[in-house]
Amino acid sequence: MTNSFPLSQKYRDFINTVDNVDADFLEGTTASGKTTVGASSKFMRMVSRSKKKMHIIASKTTGTAEKNILQQDNGILDIHRGKVKYYGNGDKDYKLPHLKFEGKIIFILGYDNKDKWELVLGSQFGCVYIDEINTANIDFVREMSTRNDYLMATLNPDDPSLPIYKEFINRSRPYKKYAADVPDEIMQELIEEPVPKWRYWFFTFRDNLSLSEEDIKKKIQSAPPGTKLYKNKIQGLRGRATGLILNVEKKNIITLKQAKEFKYQLFSCGVDTSYSRNSDDTFSFIFSGITTCRKKITLAEDVYNNRDLKVPLTPSDIPPLLIKFLEENKKEFGFAKNVFIDNADAGTILECQKYKKHNGCVYVFNPAWKKTQIIDRLNLESGWLAHEDFLIVDTCKESIRERNTYSWKEDKDEPEDGNDHCINADQYSWLPFKDKIGGINGDNKNS
Repeated sequence: MTNSFPLSQKYRDFINTVDNVDADFLEGTTASGKTTVGASSKFMRMVSRSKKKMHIIASKTTGTAEKNILQQDNGILDIHRGKVKYYGNGDKDYKLPHLKFEGKIIFILGYDNKDKWELVLGSQFGCVYIDEINTANIDFVREMSTRNDYLMATLNPDDPSLPIYKEFINRSRPYKKYAADVPDEIMQELIEEPVPKWRYWFFTFRDNLSLSEEDIKKKIQSAPPGTKLYKNKIQGLRGRATGLILNVEKKNIITLKQAKEFKYQLFSCGVDTSYSRNSDDTFSFIFSGITTCRKKITLAEDVYNNRDLKVPLTPSDIPPLLIKFLEENKKEFGFAKNVFIDNADAGTILECQKYKKHNGCVYVFNPAWKKTQIIDRLNLESGWLAHEDFLIVDTCKESIRERNTYSWKEDKDEPEDGNDHCINADQYSWLPFKDKIGGINGDNKNS
């Protein structure tokens, strides 16, 4: 790198880690230097080391690749001046835009144009760089992931329900030296089956030594605190930037130890089901507690998806799973006599009642009480969250993820039909007892 772009020790370690790594995923705040250092330095170094002739740099369009990766200050054409030549209109040998570097070809692709990137399918590449992979066509990413020796991808935090996270980002792991730099809520999402030699890096303003304190201050002040824009761009945390219905903050998430410090007036359980094998919809069991100080706490969850199971669940499979869940939480927290099951799922309710009749148990299986409209439920929960009367134990990861994803429809003033199975199950658990939560007569102070 040039003297105009000094490197932090983390970036030096990133650049110098070239052995035993098949993929690098760079996530973090805006203006952290990910693209500049990643593309101009390490990626070009990996191309230089590669024995293959053909490589790829991909961005939303070839124009954005030119502007943000090739031609900017400290971009590839600046850093490698005299060593690399750009053919923006292709040449007699290669019709696609490309770079020539040390006898190698680096194609410049826009992943927004399937007709263009399909032209390179069928080939194997040495190194592939994907800019802002969170916005990329997922089919393009899947294709490229099987056609390279080394993959580098950058991204700013986005909607954690995007398939890019489950299929790629969350399968990588940070080096131990820098694991503490990864925010806790992101670290908790790096839980998919890890791929050996896939590395995760989290960079912030502080890793970009070319920024002054004044520069950083201006960046931070550019987004209103508390907004999702601030969360994504300034804090580098995941979550949809617009359209979110609920706002779960750090103050709403507690540990198991903290949850056990409360005194409870009752416990209950909510159940939402989906037997489809072709969707992300889940079976969700939620164990809730309402404290004597009128707080509603999501204490435990159990989540299944028929799509992920070799033997799909049927209504008759639910009672023993549910009883096991209830018994485990009875030992952990206390007895939840009432279980509220989605009243639209008559089959599951019937199976639970048959199980009780034939086997005997102390639990009462009720159809969910849905007289309170969905918008009114969300309004109640939103108010409780704001006043810290609605808390979630940090092990309930799916409950937290859904609330950081659940959004309004773009074309209607109503919630989306998705990312809501834990939310629905949770609501079933508290709806009959909503008058015991939060303030009394509109007063949100704890009693």
